[in-house]
Amino acid sequence: MSFNEGTRLDPNRVQRRGPGGATGGLAIGGGVGGLIIVILALILGFDPSLFNLDAGTSGTGGNQGVQDVTAQQDFNDRCMTGASANKYADCRVLAVVESLDAYWADALPAAGFSHELPGIVVFDRSTPTTCGTASSSTGPFYCPPDQTLYVNTTFFDSLSQFGYQNGNLAEAYVVAHEYGHHIENELGIFDIANRSGSGANSDSVKVELMADCLAGVWVGHAATTPDPDTGVPFLKPVTQDQLDNALAAAASVGDDRIQQTIQGEVTPHTFTHGTSQQRTDAFTTGYTNGTVAACDTFGVVGS
Repeated sequence: MSFNEGTRLDPNRVQRRGPGGATGGLAIGGGVGGLIIVILALILGFDPSLFNLDAGTSGTGGNQGVQDVTAQQDFNDRCMTGASANKYADCRVLAVVESLDAYWADALPAAGFSHELPGIVVFDRSTPTTCGTASSSTGPFYCPPDQTLYVNTTFFDSLSQFGYQNGNLAEAYVVAHEYGHHIENELGIFDIANRSGSGANSDSVKVELMADCLAGVWVGHAATTPDPDTGVPFLKPVTQDQLDNALAAAASVGDDRIQQTIQGEVTPHTFTHGTSQQRTDAFTTGYTNGTVAACDTFGVVGS
């Protein structure tokens, strides 16, 4: 996935935080990032502790505010165009989010629902959130109470260091999946779903598969979704190789694949995200059908 280099970005859309120290807890949320790290660690043979999964570093205390200001200023200076999105992971998150904003600003009202932009926080290492401490062990995730996406850019950096190359669309899929949870929240899904349960037919699985599908919807429209200010799409058309890469990312976080790799057997009664096949099918359904209704696993659209 590549961005049109002349696209103008608005860095103020994102709250860029500095490299805060971990506070000892794990963030609460539905992020897929930590699962990807675990599966890559097992497949590629590197040590997961390289990613500070246990959040063992010390806090930065009173320096955090200064670091946040410095990080935001650097972000504002760097992340101005599509060219910077093609070069830097944090700028890429911004560009993906702005494209998602533009798409859902029209698509959700067209489905009969109002839409407000979610908050976006991009950080390094760890940061406090309403849902707990966000860190590399959680990966990108959506926090419903504050309606904010939290994205750890060091997670994406680590993937590229350990062989996950040419994965810009895979990165975008992860962000779009978490943005999909915000769309679900606006659809009222979180009010009716039992997200604490598990099992192949659980609401937890349905929620995750719907977010995969919504991510696919956006990918299918991304190259034709224009910047409202310029009329120029943020993204260039997706290639088949890039699409295959995103599908591989979706498959890598299937419950069955993770369980088989980690524990040597599959236990469907503990599923929370769906199988690899279900996740790729959900993404493909959204990509090919291109509508919210095609992803509606809870029957709320048109009801």
